[in-house]
Amino acid sequence: MPNIGETLVTSINIGLSALVAFVPKFVLGLIILLIGIIVASILKQVVLELFKALRIESFLKKYGVPEAKDEFAWSSILAEIVRWFVIIIFLLPTADVWGLPRVDVVLNQVILYLPNVFVAVIIILVGFVVARLAHDVILASTKGISAETSRTVASITRWAISIFVILAALNQLGVASDLIKILFTGFVAMLAIAGGIAFGLGGQSSARDIVEDIRGKLK
Repeated sequence: MPNIGETLVTSINIGLSALVAFVPKFVLGLIILLIGIIVASILKQVVLELFKALRIESFLKKYGVPEAKDEFAWSSILAEIVRWFVIIIFLLPTADVWGLPRVDVVLNQVILYLPNVFVAVIIILVGFVVARLAHDVILASTKGISAETSRTVASITRWAISIFVILAALNQLGVASDLIKILFTGFVAMLAIAGGIAFGLGGQSSARDIVEDIRGKLK
């Protein structure tokens, strides 16, 4: 029968050996992670300075993109996405060095998802700019009708594009994809029905005049 003291000493020795063997791995993983955090912070500042130099926030504000404040500014959001993307890239070898395979799998899934977030933000920004441009183009090209009608048509177009863009961004993020497809189909159908009704009711007199003109020419 083994001595209790010997068993305890053996267990302690095994634990100490495992700890001593893990310490270099822990230090190496920590160094990799710290380097990743430093690189990520530098890239974040580069993105912020680039946006500042290109006056992206002023451009977006000019074209009607909803303005965000402080850390929730569009440039800050994109820079933060870049920062976390880099950190997670460095976390992958860190988890591998520390012997954490399950964490490695989760991080791989996260790093594959982050580009979707980046693309969704770009879709929203570009979409809002296009919506504002479409609004201005309609206002400039409908001078033959009343100002109120022109503004109404322009506003409807802008809201329609904005809603489409939001749905596209949610679909890119994979948020309730089936529900988004149903909402998108319903939204398009609603616009088609509303446009048909509006044209049918508002275009009756014009259609009557055209028909009467054709009849007169045939006579």
